[in-house]
Amino acid sequence: MRIALGVTGGVAAYKAAELVRRLQQEKFDVEVILTRAAREFIAPLTFAALTGKKVITEMFGFGEASPANVESAIEHIAVAQRIDLLLVAPATADSLGKFAHGIADDFLSTLYLATKAPVVVAPAMNVNMWEHPATQENLAVLRARGVRVVDPDEGYLACGMTGAGRLAATETIVSKVCEALDLRRDLQGQTLLITAGPTREDIDPVRFLTNRSSGKMGYALARAALGRGAHVILVSGPTELDPPEGSDWVPVRTTEEMRSAVLEHALTANIVIMAAAVSDYRPARSSATKIERGGERLVLELEPTPDILAELSRDRSGRVLIGFAAETDHLEEKAAAKLARKGVDMIVANDVTREGAGFDHDTNIVTLFLRNGRKISLPKLSKLEVAQAILDHALSLLRAR
Repeated sequence: MRIALGVTGGVAAYKAAELVRRLQQEKFDVEVILTRAAREFIAPLTFAALTGKKVITEMFGFGEASPANVESAIEHIAVAQRIDLLLVAPATADSLGKFAHGIADDFLSTLYLATKAPVVVAPAMNVNMWEHPATQENLAVLRARGVRVVDPDEGYLACGMTGAGRLAATETIVSKVCEALDLRRDLQGQTLLITAGPTREDIDPVRFLTNRSSGKMGYALARAALGRGAHVILVSGPTELDPPEGSDWVPVRTTEEMRSAVLEHALTANIVIMAAAVSDYRPARSSATKIERGGERLVLELEPTPDILAELSRDRSGRVLIGFAAETDHLEEKAAAKLARKGVDMIVANDVTREGAGFDHDTNIVTLFLRNGRKISLPKLSKLEVAQAILDHALSLLRAR
């Protein structure tokens, strides 16, 4: 899972290096953003050496930082979309004030406004600054917005005073990060097979049939399962997403290739989640050469592709089997019918015409249909949050076997 670590300008900035190492031990992929003030206390090179990544120091690549640090003026959007959590440690009174009042005058404060990922802040400052009403009001605003605050420890401070304001212990911060990401280890020892993305069926060497699936839901499931300790086999159709670190990634292209990979790897899986949007039909004949444009009409004959989900349900072997249903109308009837027809344990259904629930969104709105007749409707959530809810029910089904 990806974490952006924002380091702001306080004496405790040096402790962020230790924090990076501890996060890496928890298998987090850490990307560091240093404010200008932070660079007065610790050099970007320290974090570049620890992470093996560029350290973002400027909004537009000017000043002391190399222009290579920022490839475009909209990199904050790219970072905002790819991270699973934003952690700011240490967080100064200045940075908390910017976050609370929506001031976006550097990369970190702009990233805070641009990301929909969970945010954790670990303040560190002089005790009088910590206790000042302005700081406490800013913290109250942030807490009300869902920002998780790791309160500072009490003790001897760098300024010579004693009291609250010392950066919380590294373990406390890491624990809060795991809590924010809902990282339980309840899938330790379990193997999950997850499918994701679309499949492609060739018409000729340059054309194919496919659908609009981005793979984001399946990849979110894989990342969530990895975070909860599972061994994850991710069978993926073509997407623009990077394979989640730690997963056994099996790239496929066609429905037949996905079928072969799924049947092979399902033998070792305790839970199978078929989140891929496989092509239901393929050309009955694929041309070996490019079909040239002509004046006449062209008729494309289609044949059904293998029904992987139905095939899996015929030989359960104690596995929990979950399917997906992307619909445009009559969601409940179609999902219930698919649940019965496929013989699976659960169908995750969504109306792809709803705002925030269709293909390529970072959010989803789903209803879970269970074999026992239960129906659970979820509000619009991030796909990672939806993934956690699906895994909760999958684990309950597994334990009930």
